[in-house]
Amino acid sequence: MRRNASILLLLTLAGATVLVGQRGRRSFFDEEDTPAPMPSDAGVKSEYTFARLRYPSSRSGYWRGGSWATDYPKADRQFVQGVRRLTRLHTKSVEQVVDIDTDMMFDYPWMYATEVGHWELSDKQAAKLRDYLLRGGFIMTDDFHGTYEWDVFLQGIQKVFQDRPIVDLEDREAIFNVIYRLTDRPQVAGIQMFYSGRSYERDGVEARWRGIFDDKGRVMVAICHNMDLGDAWEWADLPQYPENLASAAYRVGVNYIVYAMSH
Repeated sequence: MRRNASILLLLTLAGATVLVGQRGRRSFFDEEDTPAPMPSDAGVKSEYTFARLRYPSSRSGYWRGGSWATDYPKADRQFVQGVRRLTRLHTKSVEQVVDIDTDMMFDYPWMYATEVGHWELSDKQAAKLRDYLLRGGFIMTDDFHGTYEWDVFLQGIQKVFQDRPIVDLEDREAIFNVIYRLTDRPQVAGIQMFYSGRSYERDGVEARWRGIFDDKGRVMVAICHNMDLGDAWEWADLPQYPENLASAAYRVGVNYIVYAMSH
């Protein structure tokens, strides 16, 4: 009986330890369970609005989440607070989700698309996105990693532009110098680094800063491959997240916005 009681006690303690560990891990990483609150001035009209592109993907659904909604809405709302502090743009405090099937995108000169390594664009959607970009629009793609996700992204973007090359952006490009001089660009890691101990995901060892230009030499598509700027925005308030990576992510985003608004 004593032996059985001892075994039962050990099992109970082990179970309690697992629960405590799970709760500790959840409180550390799962802040998405309590997203950023709606700002009190969310309805105020502004000069600039953070526009997040909603597109169909192989992950989950279209309307109820999926790849397009990664880090949403906390990353968006925390990032725009930085735009407010670091620029003179009159910036809306809340994001705007823009459906790729609508003409709403033409109201926003800058859009953010995350996890495009999973998007599935129809020919009609690609044509609308091409029209938006050639009219002067700008899209920033982020948070996709490695060879497989690059190939999926490529299939989609080649529907948009069959004849325009993707090039590595050089340090001298205006997009890296419009506000901040971004000649030293680290690989901005997502919170997966706390699990993996690596700054990269899958086989995406090297951060690649790429783009697609229009006929006048303007960057239309800014491609952030093998990095996760959205995570850096979202977790910038986490003490354990490296300050230098969060700061770099904010500087890149600010440069891209000001570039899109002025070129």
